[in-house]
Amino acid sequence: MDAAAAFFENRSTPWSYDSLKNFKTLSPNVQRHLQRVYLTVAGALLVSAIGVYAHILLGIGGLLTSLGFIGSSIWLANTSSSAAEEGKRLKLLAAAAFFEGASLGTLIQAVLSFDPSIVVTALLGSVAIFACFSGAAVLARRREFLFLGGLLTSAVSAMMILQFSSMLFGGASFMYMVEIYGGLLLFVGFLLFDTQIIIEKADRGDRDYVKHALDLFVDFAGVFVRILLILTRNAGEKERKEERRRAKST
Repeated sequence: MDAAAAFFENRSTPWSYDSLKNFKTLSPNVQRHLQRVYLTVAGALLVSAIGVYAHILLGIGGLLTSLGFIGSSIWLANTSSSAAEEGKRLKLLAAAAFFEGASLGTLIQAVLSFDPSIVVTALLGSVAIFACFSGAAVLARRREFLFLGGLLTSAVSAMMILQFSSMLFGGASFMYMVEIYGGLLLFVGFLLFDTQIIIEKADRGDRDYVKHALDLFVDFAGVFVRILLILTRNAGEKERKEERRRAKST
């Protein structure tokens, strides 16, 4: 309750352009850590794009690449963050990013065959959302969004219950809408939450930039997939309406 009260109290703080330059709450070490995290995320996204391309060329995406992503992520999380293991952990992050890209390759290839501009729009939209919300978490007051952790966990549980209920009682169409729109809100929330968690951990000496980059990479991928699905669905509905209009006019 105290965190929630602090959040609403902070909403009354007036915004100014000077706040964009206010990094006084972040020590130089934390700022350098964030720079390493964001550069590593950018590298992971590049490797993920290579994974997508590999699937388009070789058709490697599927269950095995999904398991590869999960396995690489768990392996990375359970590997020591000491300097001696840094190279190994970067390779595990690259493997996880590659496998995730290959797994998403099936969806992306289908959308490319339908309308390539959708993929570009989804990517630009995801970058914009990532920059805006992660930047907002960096510039916000310390611990302002940490209260989201409990809310997000509860929302994930609620979505799992709804998904299970739809399997038993039907309503797959409604559940699909909940998954893509609710899932988008969830990943945006996790982006805010994870960014502030990273700041707090770094401030306390946890400079595991590889693991922190993996967390933000997963958030970015979740946002991208859902924007891609939303744009594809909207484009499909628009095309069907256009076809019905043409059919009526003939």
